[in-house]
Amino acid sequence: MTDNPPPQDDLVQSLRERINTTQPHTARIWNYWLGGKDNYEVDRAAGDQIRQLHPGIGDYARADRLFLGRAVRHLVSDVGIRQFLDIGTGLPTADNTHEVAQRIAPDTRIVYVDNDPLVLAHARALLTSTPEGSTDYLDEDLRNVDAILEHAAKSLDLSRPVALMLLGVVIFVPDDEDPYALVRQLVDRLPAGSHLVLSHTVTSPAMPDVDEAVKFWNEHGTPKLTQRTPEQVTRFFDGLDLLEPGVVSCSRWRPDGADGAEPEEVAMFGGVARKN
Repeated sequence: MTDNPPPQDDLVQSLRERINTTQPHTARIWNYWLGGKDNYEVDRAAGDQIRQLHPGIGDYARADRLFLGRAVRHLVSDVGIRQFLDIGTGLPTADNTHEVAQRIAPDTRIVYVDNDPLVLAHARALLTSTPEGSTDYLDEDLRNVDAILEHAAKSLDLSRPVALMLLGVVIFVPDDEDPYALVRQLVDRLPAGSHLVLSHTVTSPAMPDVDEAVKFWNEHGTPKLTQRTPEQVTRFFDGLDLLEPGVVSCSRWRPDGADGAEPEEVAMFGGVARKN
């Protein structure tokens, strides 16, 4: 965990002061859609309203979580990655990055990064590790690249390949803050052989109700979302070697199904790419 944490009573009080239970919050709604219990009535009400606007929205959360699992398993088993920097962790649920990775390779090291006080409260209690590996947590914003990498270097060897996990997080960076440059800053600071795993909800003429759901969210929830097309999501991987099948619906990235049927497309797209 973080160095020199404040006394537990002070930490709990500080977190309580930062948690707003009167306004719906995306991490808690995501937790609700995944069947978790770390949410409030305001989040459940907003989540149900969004689901009315777009009935398939809950499938995004599940597809994104399954995509995380498949990507991590591939990177650990087939590529040999043993270090993960997971930014935008979200509330811990089942099969978090460290659980998937350390189940295969117990010596894997993971650093989680998020700036949500509720995530921080649960991360300290739930993000455990195998004795052979390590799991650390940093309370920080995605935009603070220097602070993230400085802290990550205490747990990870940044001279060796790292898997950078950005699942459902750059959607919170508006265009006027240049999210592409932000992702490039992170990738550029990692060595060759590192991988980028990124997912992002998309806007598409084929799924107009997604835009209605996002509009509702931006009117009522926090933080605000910036929708992007599949082509715009693919731009985050510019200069990297995209693994097959490229940037696709998370449900269609190397699905586990044995029957050969193509899974239903969801408006959460993702990809995995290697830095050469």
